[in-house]
Order: sequence, then structure tokens, then C-alpha cells
Amino acid sequence: MSNMEKYNQAFIEIFEIEPSDLTDALEYQSIKAWDSVGHMALMATLEDEFDVMLEMDDIVDFGSYKIGIKTLEKYGVTF
Repeated sequence: MSNMEKYNQAFIEIFEIEPSDLTDALEYQSIKAWDSVGHMALMATLEDEFDVMLEMDDIVDFGSYKIGIKTLEKYGVTF
């Protein structure tokens, strides 16, 4: 499974959304499931999946599907 597939799967499983929902418009609180609890579940899943430890600033700034890719790239994850 590619890193992009892993990234997408985390969103699909945590937020119970369809692959078609994975767009640049997907942002924190744009869907009911992406609340503060959902956000932390996503962060934990991504940390486990990519074997990284996100800094608190990055967790707070992780406000969209698109930004998340850039954030993980900062930790050496290639997409």
C-alpha cells in the first residue's frame, strides 16, 4: 500500500467517509466527525501508520486534508 493510500485510508476509517470526500475542501470541522476527538484519533492513527511523532504545533495546524500531506512531508513521508 502506498503512503497516499495509507493516508487516505486513515481519513476514510476515522471519519467514516467515502473516497470521493477526500478533496482539498475537506477541512477540520467541515464534517461532523472531524471534531476535536476525531482530530486526535486521526493524529494518533497517522503517527502510528507513518511511525512519526507530530509536534504539538503541527497537530494544531493540521487543519485540512491538503495541509496534512505537507505536514507529513516535513517528517520525511513521501507521497
